Amino acid sequence: MSRYNDYDEYPRYIPVAERQANATKEVKKLRKQGYDIQPIESFRNRKIAQSFWGHAWCRHLETYSDYESRLPRGRTYVRNGSVCHLEIKSGQIEAFVSGSELYEIKIKIDKLPAAKWTALKKSCTGKIGSLLELLQGKLSDEVMTFVTNPREGLFPDPQEIHLDCNCPDYADLCKHLASVLYGVGVRLDDQPELLFLLRGVDQNELIETSLSGTFDASKPSKRRRIATTDLSNIFGVDVSSEAPLETKTPDSPAPLKRPIPKTPAKKAAKKVARKKKRAPKKTTPPPSPKTGNDIRKLRRKFGMSEYEFGFIIDVSAQTIGNWESKGKSPHNARKKNQQELDTIAPLTKPAAWDRLNEYL
Repeated sequence: MSRYNDYDEYPRYIPVAERQANATKEVKKLRKQGYDIQPIESFRNRKIAQSFWGHAWCRHLETYSDYESRLPRGRTYVRNGSVCHLEIKSGQIEAFVSGSELYEIKIKIDKLPAAKWTALKKSCTGKIGSLLELLQGKLSDEVMTFVTNPREGLFPDPQEIHLDCNCPDYADLCKHLASVLYGVGVRLDDQPELLFLLRGVDQNELIETSLSGTFDASKPSKRRRIATTDLSNIFGVDVSSEAPLETKTPDSPAPLKRPIPKTPAKKAAKKVARKKKRAPKKTTPPPSPKTGNDIRKLRRKFGMSEYEFGFIIDVSAQTIGNWESKGKSPHNARKKNQQELDTIAPLTKPAAWDRLNEYL
């Protein structure tokens, strides 16, 4: 049966259930042909990416204005399991996507420029404690701002992404390519180190650079030391380097201090003080963040980067940056976003991070 209908030359619409069945068949065929198949399993009722790195990758894609019209179809394809195979290599992504037919995808990513990588390592010197900390995204606001910066960080620019799909769609970014790009975000949930492989750099260099920036005990201290003669002049005493230090011996124990008896008045005063300490303090809820400065103040209170703060209210880091750039003027957030801001405004820093971890 032809995939074209009788009225035009466009391929007929294929329902999701049929596409999923086709994907299952194609996976079996590819495995028989000897391919090491790594499919993106279908999922619903959750976000595409769950981890910090996966979410940051997807957010970065959504900042590309050239991709805006094609990304929604790609989200649908990756959710329903149409990405039959996705493998990330050094500077390249290879995939198969099931649509009207099985389409082959090849995406080449330029290697991270050496100057940019050197600058990134320099910015992170002494700020990353371990490889696990890096891959889990549990870094300081300053470091995460560096590594996820849209222009100077690890993520590729649109001109560094070279797309190729053998489908009949002549658009630069078809829905099959878009689904694979979103699939990379899913992969980074389980293997965040693949981002470094994709950009042709070694994540261990960030750790080594950080460790090399720590204190070295073998190097002489730059602090000024006070000589013994200076001590004599400063304090007006005779300090001799040869005089033995006076030490206490077990034969001369220190005299015991007799406890001072507590009077009834003092006992009563302490009891009142304890009650006051236990009584909960009445706190007024913080005002709703209305201006760009309010947004920046709340984000810094939580100790989060723009990506992390945007994560908990479901907006992009670019949106957070736009809000904060308003300064003393209203940030003009949508009603839904304002409700989210009102919800998190009273949270403490640990509570805000607990909320973030619920999404990760």
